[in-house]
Formats: sequence, C-alpha cells, structure tokens
Amino acid sequence: MTKKYQDVIDLINQRIDKQSYLPGDKLPSIRALSTQLGISKNTVIRAYQQLEANQRIEALPRSGYVIAQPTVAHAVQPKPSYVDLMTLSKDIMSLPPSRQVLPTGSAHPDTHFPAIRSLYAEIGRHSRYQTHIPSHYQLPPGNEVLLRQLVYINQELGITTSAQDLLITHGAQQAISLGLQALTRPGDIVLVESPCYFGNLLLLESLGLQVIEIPASPSHGIDLPALAQALESWPVTAIILNPSFNNPTGYLMSEPDRRQFLAMTGEIPIIEDDVFGDLAYGRRPPPLKALDDRDRVIYCNSLSKTLDSRLRIGWVIAGKYQPVIEKRLMTDNMGSLNLMQSAVGAFLSSGKYRQHLSKIRRSYARKQRQFAQMLCESLDHYPWLRGQYQLSQPEGGFLCWLALPEHADSEVLYQQALARDISILPGSMFSTQPHYQHCLRLSFASFAETPRWHDGLRSLADIIATHLQPT
Repeated sequence: MTKKYQDVIDLINQRIDKQSYLPGDKLPSIRALSTQLGISKNTVIRAYQQLEANQRIEALPRSGYVIAQPTVAHAVQPKPSYVDLMTLSKDIMSLPPSRQVLPTGSAHPDTHFPAIRSLYAEIGRHSRYQTHIPSHYQLPPGNEVLLRQLVYINQELGITTSAQDLLITHGAQQAISLGLQALTRPGDIVLVESPCYFGNLLLLESLGLQVIEIPASPSHGIDLPALAQALESWPVTAIILNPSFNNPTGYLMSEPDRRQFLAMTGEIPIIEDDVFGDLAYGRRPPPLKALDDRDRVIYCNSLSKTLDSRLRIGWVIAGKYQPVIEKRLMTDNMGSLNLMQSAVGAFLSSGKYRQHLSKIRRSYARKQRQFAQMLCESLDHYPWLRGQYQLSQPEGGFLCWLALPEHADSEVLYQQALARDISILPGSMFSTQPHYQHCLRLSFASFAETPRWHDGLRSLADIIATHLQPT
C-alpha cells in the first residue's frame, strides 16, 4: 500500500517537474487515475492528500484537483539563450517522402476533399490564361481579388480590416519572418511559448536572436505567472505566440487568458501565429489581433492548413508596422506568384471555401477522437505503459502531443519508427532546452480507420513499449 501511493506521488511530481503538468492543469479524477494505473481509489486519494499537503496540488470545490501555483522561491526562472536547432531540423526535414510512411510526423493537411480538386482545376485554368497576358510581377500588397476574399476570411475570424491593411506573403512563415525583421536586431530577446513550433525557433536562429521560453500547458497554454516573472527580469523586444490550436501541443488559449496576456505585456509588440485558428471544432475565442487596442499585434495567417501547404499563400496584418514590412516584402521578392494568387482568389470567390471549412472541421474532429482511441488502446496493451503517458486532446487543428515517461528518448524513437516506415517528430525539435526529450508530436490529418493505420499505430505502440520496457 505504501509503495503504491508513493508511486503515484512520484509520478505526479515527475510530470510537474518536467512541465507535463503546469499550474492550473486539472488532474485526472480519482476514479480515472485508479483505472489507468490499475490501483484502488483509496491509494489515489492518499497520494492526492499527500501532494496537497506538500502544496503541489490543490482541491477545488466540485472540480477535483489542479496543479498548484509554485511559490516564487521555487519557480524556475527562464533565461535567454540562442537557438541551435538547424542541424537536427535539417536532418529530419530533408528525409525523402515515401508513400509507405505512416505520416504522423507531417503537419500538412488532408487534401482528399472535393474542394481541393476544384482548387487545382482553377489553378490549371489560370495557368493556361497566363500565356495570353504579358509577363509581369505581382507587386505587394497582392492580387486585388485575393485581398478582398482574405478580408472576408478575417471578418469570419473576428478581425475587422480592409484590403489596404493586408499584405500577401509566401506563407505564414514569411509573414512571421518579416515581423521579426521589422521589430528586432541581432541579439535582441524574443519571448515564445514552450514547446514552440520549430519553424519559429529556426527563424530566431537565422536572425541571431535570443529566446526566452515560457512553459505552456497542452490544456490551456502559456503559464501567465511565469510570463510575468520573465517580463520583470528581461528586456523583451517582441513576443511570438500561437494561441489557437498550437503547434505542437494543440492547446487553445481562453479569451480571459488572452485579455490578461495583452494586459500583462504592455506595449511589447506581439506576432500572432494563427495558421490553425480556422480549424476549430466548435467556437473559438477571437484572435489576439481582434482584442488588441494598442495596434501592436502583427497578425500572421495562411491557407496552408485549411487548403494545401503547397500553395504558399499567407498574409500579414501589421498595423503600424505595415510600411516597414511592405518595404521589406517589396525589396526581398520584387513581386510574388501571379498564377497562384489569381487562381486562389478566383477559387475563394466561388464560395466553395466556406463549405470546405465546415467539412474539414467535422472531419478533423472525428479523426481526433478515433486516432486518440486507437493510439491509447494500442499503448494500453502494454501494462507498463498504462497511466504513464499523456496525450493532448485538442479542440481544433490536427496535431496532438504525446508525453511519455521522462526517461524516454524521442530521437531514438524517431529513428526506430522511421525504420518501420512510420514518421513522427521528436519533442527535442520544439525547444532549445532538453525539456521535451520524452515527447512526440503526432498528426492525425490523414488518419483513416483502415488496416494500414491500425497496424501502423500498433507498431508505433510496440516501438514505444519496447523502448520503455522495464529491465
């Protein structure tokens, strides 16, 4: 009995220390945890009571237990550091694609929808039309038809804007890069949530910027008390945040937390990465840009996650920073993709995009449930894995975050999975620190209830179980 309840205490403490649980996160119910671990409810109750006495967790009336806020004396103070992820990222991203690979490592959307066929038919028509017009550059801000359609898309998201306020970019990545170039100089400190999308970390690396990583919960997002401490300690030049169906964890920041975040950050410029924001299964809070009353949020979005990554159609709403960003956009590119902009503008004008969004949201919501059930059943087949992992349950998008026991090595798992034609992304790609070596980012965009996926997820569970099998 003593050993069992102490095992539960050790497990919860490890998850808190490794930031798998963050302040405010809700713990599993007594019944749920007893079922997961195969122990009695009394054992869980005793463990929770001891953790509460140690001020690691606290009981909320009629809500169960949550992780307690750390005292300032024991809080981990994040410090600025330079990014060094290029070698690891290049090795992983340069692997040749294969039809045989189970694509759980990819962040590309499912393109097997009728609207995508219509989109490429439109691109074909515009391609043929290009031969009948003189060659020219599509100068910023971009194609007029496409700009008008993007105004409607932003209105649906809660952002009131005009075509004059938009700049079309080569995907959201270029929009974020332009924002960073406009706001920072080499050596400046940029604050991000952690884990953070590796593409944003690579941008910081390429621009010679320092980064402060603030832990973010897979359930509700960035740790606001830790954010406040970092802002008091360091001269932060800019903040990058991906608050809606975050890459990699899938978290959704609540509207009250968004408002508190904006109030806490004062006049610091914010780059909002909202590429998954239009993939909510239900209602979503308004973007930070819609709540911003100081014109300091640079809003970045694209059609890469809702239509197709290959389009490379993004946009930025930069507010007071628009003139300098437009100048950089003009001098960097001397124009953009005429064909793609005109074709996508025509496709959006057809009205098919809204129907497509409705269809893919339902599809991803269904896939999320099915994928999670199948993966958890496969992992739970191994007794030593039951109750020892956490799989995020996003309310939008198509990415989830799997946290394994702390001694797991995600880069070893990545190599072993690849040998069985399964792609995953190791957690080490999403931080400059070794906080997420035991985590994996998984995509369920292309999931289907087929023998291929059943077998693939069982193989992945077998790889994980063998890696973590007690000696």
